[in-house]
Amino acid sequence: MERILNMIKSMPTQSKYKDMNIKLIKTAIDYQQALKRLEVIFDAAIGTPESDEADVLGLIIDDYEKKHFPIEAPDPIEAIKIRMEEMQLKQIDLIHEIGGKSRVSEILNRKRKLTVDMIRKLTVRLNLSPGLLIADYQLTR
Repeated sequence: MERILNMIKSMPTQSKYKDMNIKLIKTAIDYQQALKRLEVIFDAAIGTPESDEADVLGLIIDDYEKKHFPIEAPDPIEAIKIRMEEMQLKQIDLIHEIGGKSRVSEILNRKRKLTVDMIRKLTVRLNLSPGLLIADYQLTR
């Protein structure tokens, strides 16, 4: 929110900004109105008042969405599977990082937990945050 306020403060107070009607989003109705306005001015030419308004409105909408529609990070196994799909990898491609073929299967099927060594190697191979991979998750029995 601080960066939004700083952006607004840094905008010139020239008359070209007089029609800008920026306000914080406090309700679902405010949110819908902000989305509609952003849709109208989204493709405004850079350097125009509408472009500046779109920048500020985008930040305000983003702030509201983070508070009201948070997206939780996937658990470590889901994160690995998602990245494998993105990188078009198969289980066999992670043998070096996890261990033998059966060990990879056990990890991805939640039969066994990741070790610190596996996490270190997967962080590099899959370009995932170690913080994401060390999160706790349930094993299946």
